[in-house]
Amino acid sequence: MSSPILTIDTPAGPVRVTAGHRQDDAVVFELGGAMRGSVHVTGTTDPHHWDQFTAVRACLGPVNAYTTTAPDEDLPRLARSRTGYRGSLTLYRDHTDRPQVSVHPILSAADHPPPEKTAAVLTAVLRGCAEQVAQRADLPAILEASRQRDTPGLLRFLTWSASYHQAEAARLEREARTALPARKAAEAAWRTAARWLSLCPHPVLLLMLADRPDSLTQKIRGLQWWVPYCVSAAAEEHERARRAQEEADSLRAQQRRRPRGRRPALVGTP
Repeated sequence: MSSPILTIDTPAGPVRVTAGHRQDDAVVFELGGAMRGSVHVTGTTDPHHWDQFTAVRACLGPVNAYTTTAPDEDLPRLARSRTGYRGSLTLYRDHTDRPQVSVHPILSAADHPPPEKTAAVLTAVLRGCAEQVAQRADLPAILEASRQRDTPGLLRFLTWSASYHQAEAARLEREARTALPARKAAEAAWRTAARWLSLCPHPVLLLMLADRPDSLTQKIRGLQWWVPYCVSAAAEEHERARRAQEEADSLRAQQRRRPRGRRPALVGTP
């Protein structure tokens, strides 16, 4: 085995990390010391901007966990344990350009969460491997290959998402239009019942006007809340549809352009 390029201190002891074979869109690391197995690191989209391939994702195992499931016997494990784990971590920068991580649930092959100490070890190793790739000179090539790999699937999803959210917005707007006359009719019925009650008190009229389930009062109160909710929710759905369409257009534009130069690393050298 080649000399370790990285040693990660963990609660279980140091983990020695060695760069294995480089794929077009990923680096596979071999683990030694306190852990055994592999970590697969590839490029991916920013969690908040699906058209921007500026992040890296580290997966437990020798393959990209988002496209292929590694056999249980190939999952990384602590040196003194027989339990392998799967999961991933995404390293990206926030709007202030500070590095952030997003951890996908880490589970054993039997779908059990790891003990706290084991989780800390696995997370530290995933982050260490992700940070190493984020500082590599060939990061731009990895990100570009990842963009080419994932763009077709992302375009299908974003096109579906834009259509779905537009349909939801239209449904909510119909709900608001329907609820408005229903509220006016309920208010008119309430006034009529109140007038009858003043002329001829009757228990049924009292029930219709009381603040109780299925009464006119409760119906009016619900419709008063429902109309503005539908209007607000429809606006949110329109915004989701606009953003999905915008990201899809951006990805298509990137497909038409040739790669330009080198992208900066996610994590600078301390």
